[in-house]
Amino acid sequence: MPVSLADIVATLPSDESWGPSTTTDALVGGVPYAPYSKGDKLGRMADWTAEGKDREGRGGRQQYNRNYKDQQVYGAGTSSLFAVQVAEDESTFSVVDNTRTSTKSRGFGRGGATFVRGRGRGGRDQRGGRGTFQRVGQRGGQQNGYYDNRGGRGGRGGRRFGGWKDYDKPQRNRDSSVNIKPDWQMLEEIDFNRLAKLNLETSTGEDIDNYGFLYYYDRAFDRPPVKNNERKLNVVDRVAYNVTTSQDPIIAELAEKDEATIFATDNILSMLMCAPRSVYSWDIVITRSGNKIFLDKRDGSSLDMVSVNENAADAPLEASEGNKDSINFPGALALEATFINHNFVNQTVTESDTSKYEMSHENPFYNPSEETEALASKAYKYRRFDLSLEKDEDPLHLIVRTELDAVVKNNISGEDQLLVIKALNEFDHKAQGSGGALDWRTKLTSQRGAVVATEMKNNSCKLARWTVQSILARADVMKLGFVSRVTPKAADRHVILGVMGYDPRKFAEQMNLNLSNGWGIVRTIIDMVRSMKDGKYVLVKDPNKSLLRLYEVPAGTFEEEDDGGQEEIVEEGAE
Repeated sequence: MPVSLADIVATLPSDESWGPSTTTDALVGGVPYAPYSKGDKLGRMADWTAEGKDREGRGGRQQYNRNYKDQQVYGAGTSSLFAVQVAEDESTFSVVDNTRTSTKSRGFGRGGATFVRGRGRGGRDQRGGRGTFQRVGQRGGQQNGYYDNRGGRGGRGGRRFGGWKDYDKPQRNRDSSVNIKPDWQMLEEIDFNRLAKLNLETSTGEDIDNYGFLYYYDRAFDRPPVKNNERKLNVVDRVAYNVTTSQDPIIAELAEKDEATIFATDNILSMLMCAPRSVYSWDIVITRSGNKIFLDKRDGSSLDMVSVNENAADAPLEASEGNKDSINFPGALALEATFINHNFVNQTVTESDTSKYEMSHENPFYNPSEETEALASKAYKYRRFDLSLEKDEDPLHLIVRTELDAVVKNNISGEDQLLVIKALNEFDHKAQGSGGALDWRTKLTSQRGAVVATEMKNNSCKLARWTVQSILARADVMKLGFVSRVTPKAADRHVILGVMGYDPRKFAEQMNLNLSNGWGIVRTIIDMVRSMKDGKYVLVKDPNKSLLRLYEVPAGTFEEEDDGGQEEIVEEGAE
């Protein structure tokens, strides 16, 4: 029987509202009704796989899967009415870490390696160290737009925003470069943030005197090597000296003549000027005698060693931290890099008695009557810098002994250009601690800028020190060699893959290296020492924190280590 419109209207409720009747019963057809809020997003009608997938994504962020990241389940705005309490939830199960954790602390070059002149490739093992493997002020983030061997930006295959769960990594404890004794009194503690704000404009300095001689650089090394015919790094036995400030006879004469107030070597001064970039622990011995201040290094100090990947986000590990590759320990890598630098300089020059660049005086540390081995190409320039301020009553001058390695003829003008020669070394671009470095054999020619940019990131402190030393010596060019192992598992055989030349001042701009900040750091430390009484002090970089500490030590400290006389470095052992 058809229903008329009047019958339908008659069945409508008599009140003003319309639709289903309002009821307080939470059951709909005997089934509990799950309410939802208007803020919920309707993603799927039903997701049967959501509970089976791991919802805890990397970094602790909840996600369902890549295709439906950020989507919510229907009704997720309220608590589920169907939640069942399970006695043992499998999602809370975790594997207990039963790996052994070492309590040994680490430090770079504690005691250092004592170099004595003689033949041999070895040396005392270094107890290398590495601490917080992220630079101050750089918390992960995009890697400055550098490219890797997969073509992506900043990391392996794409942009990197820091390692996942870096906050959860255990802090690496490192040893101090020098043993802090109980009778040492701490006077000052300086944070790196304070050092980064210092600034002091100085002149380019003036030459006082120069000693030694230089061989001419072999331009054949500037040409890229022929494929399958790489140049081997050879061991060249030459005598080189690394005398500390107070044992330098020329500096002693200049101090007697009252030529300056502060005396240092470029090796020591560059470390102080680049202190905010350092990660490993180091120390400088400061002696005040009257109005004279001497900046010295200890025998076997870590300042003499060439670090490897000091500023990398994940630097080489020690054996106590799970590194099973002994040739890639931090100390072993530093010793290898040091020997490579010594031999690389001697191999890249053309030795000729008739064609060499003579300085005004002979080498002040070489005694022909006692020495039998040939001298290495080395020139020492003693230069003076003015660190005075307007408020100073008396001028404050600093004399630094700088070093040059070779000389080369300018292609256009034909004038002699002074060179500083250094070498970067590759151990294994796939190994832990490589810092995401590219394969030099395949990328050095095609992606030279990317290789250098990666080295600036992983070895910021080392490259900054070399650049400062070149600028202090007023070198015209800084040559950087790229040396790699013949095979990644052989640390005693190397090949030279290429050499690049840079203007030190332009290179400093590329590295964002501010020399005025470095001079400000030097002036600040000197002012602290000048305000104290005569005596001996030690400036130590904290092994685990970004700060410096200044200690007052007894007058006889380190003298038992210095009785052996001046330190000489062996120019061999890289191969």
